[in-house]
Formats: sequence, C-alpha cells, structure tokens
Amino acid sequence: VMDLEAFASGTLRKILVQDGATVMSGTLIGVIGGADEDITSALADTITAAPSAGGGTRTSAPPGAGPAPASPASPAGTRVLASPRAKALAADQGIDLSTITGTGPGGRIVEEDVMKAQASPTQILPAGTDQPLSQMRKAIARATTQSKAPVPHFYLTSEIDMEQAERFRDQFKQNRTTHPSVTDLLIKAAAIALTRHPDINVSFTGNAIRRYARIDIGIAVGIDDGLITPVLRNCDAKSLEDISSESRTLIERARNKRLQPQEYTDATFSISNLGMFDVENFIAVLIPPQAASIAVGAIRDVPVVKDGTVKAGRRMKVTLSCDHRALDGVQGAGFLKEFKRILEHPSELSI
Repeated sequence: VMDLEAFASGTLRKILVQDGATVMSGTLIGVIGGADEDITSALADTITAAPSAGGGTRTSAPPGAGPAPASPASPAGTRVLASPRAKALAADQGIDLSTITGTGPGGRIVEEDVMKAQASPTQILPAGTDQPLSQMRKAIARATTQSKAPVPHFYLTSEIDMEQAERFRDQFKQNRTTHPSVTDLLIKAAAIALTRHPDINVSFTGNAIRRYARIDIGIAVGIDDGLITPVLRNCDAKSLEDISSESRTLIERARNKRLQPQEYTDATFSISNLGMFDVENFIAVLIPPQAASIAVGAIRDVPVVKDGTVKAGRRMKVTLSCDHRALDGVQGAGFLKEFKRILEHPSELSI
C-alpha cells in the first residue's frame, strides 16, 4: 500500500477501481474535479477493470477506444505531471522530468517513461582509447588474479618506532663504502625474523604446507610498464653490507630491464616499500606461491606519548599480508612483533 499524490485540486468525484484490485501501471483509478464540473468526458476515456479468469482483474478499453496519444515534453518552467515513482526514479538518476514525454493518462509521466529515458541517453561520451597490454602488464594481471581471487588474504598492521634504526643506519655508513638504504634494513630484519618464525616462510600446495629451507626475499621495484620483484637469495646467511650491495645491483638491473628469469622468480617472502612516495600505509597482494609479504609506508614525524609527555617521534607503518590457508593470525602477529622489535633495537642488523 502506498500514498498516491493528486496532481490537481478538487473533489474526488469518481472511484474507478475497487479496493484491492490489481491494474496495469498508468490505469486511471479515479476522477477529481470541481463540485459542479461535468466529468462525462473524463469518464468516456476511462479504462475500466473487469475480472480475469485468474481471479485478478484485467484492464480493457471500451469498444472503439484507442491508446491515448503521448504528450510532448513539457516546456521549461511549466508544471510536470508525473507519478510518485517516476519522480523518485528521476531524482535518483538525475534525470530532468521536463525533458521526458509522458505516456500515462493525460500525458502524465510514469515510471516506464523515466526508465526509457535512462536507457537512451541524449549525449554519448567519448569511449576513450585502449592501450594494449605489455607482456609485463599481462604477467602482473595474471599473477594478481591467481592470487587475489582464490587466496583468502588477511592483513596485520603495526607501527614501528624508527628513531633507533635511522640512527643505526647513519652510524653504519661511517667508514664504509656501502651505505644501506631503509629497504636494506627491512630485508635484514625480515630475514632474522623469518629465521625465528619459519612458519611464515612457507607456501600452501593444496594438500600440504611447504616450509622452505632457504630465505629468498623479493623486493618490489616499479618500472615504466609495471612491477618486477628481483630476489635476494639466502638472505639469512648474508650480512647487511652484502644485502645492500646485492640489492643495489639487482634494482639497477631491474630498472634497466636486464634481469634474467632466475633473478626475479621463486621468492619465499616479499617486501614492497612505497615510503619514498610518502605513502603512509597500504596492503600488498600476495605473489603466488608465497604465504606472506610485507608492505611498508613512509617514516613520518608524528606526536607520540613517552613517559606521559607528548614528544616528536619517527614512526613507520607496515602491513603484513598472509595466506589464511597456510597461516593464522597468531603466527602472523608473532612474526610482525619480532620484525618490529628488531628494527626498534637494531644492533642485531650488524650481525
């Protein structure tokens, strides 16, 4: 049951459809007019309801009556006659009722008129241009679809105090020819944490969980037409200097598109760092068959509370993506806690 708005003032002179009857949209159900107004002409065009074999009602026109001609669209500034449902649909779709030709009784705009106008836009926008996919873009689309669609991801985010790590990095660069980047510190910290949490360095094989004996960490590198992930092998056995030197070489080769397939495949864990783009936080899609990867945001100056006092701090947000088929939240949280602890107490990074 719904209220029906009357579009004319006057008295309800005639009810043409009985209570509870079913009629087609646009059927005249009553006549409104002045107390002394002759409504004979209105009744002559009335569509009457008759019982149907199915127990409902069927509408039929009087003999010789044809369909009412559609009224032209209303001139600007005049009142538009429209059913409540037509008004609601037009408002929802942002359609101007004055541009629609009504097909209901007396030229009233009904819901079907608005739907037709919606399906036939008056202005066709340019379709744009299609840029063919590069082979790398195709590979990225294929890999991410294979990961995101069938793999149940879950995510854990932590904020890390990076003051000590930055101080350690500055001191480490003194009297050394190799200057580690923040990403190098992250790789070393992840390698140590994975050694202590080997249940993260795994993959789901369908009927088993494969635990890797090696720790091979991929570094996401953006290039002109996509993304590539060069891999540092056996990171648990490498010093920070070794990691820094090797990662710099691999990243340069990646940007020059000189990597060989064996240099960007079969990582057991991945790191994606967008901190240099001032991204505060993001999540990464897992690269099959890895069960975990970490996304790293920018190191930012933020107010922090220390000993009851608000001070300036250096904080970095990281988010661990996990394959729920191989890992649970407790395992991911344990790794993330250790990763955070190592960066906040970075003396182990020099081992």
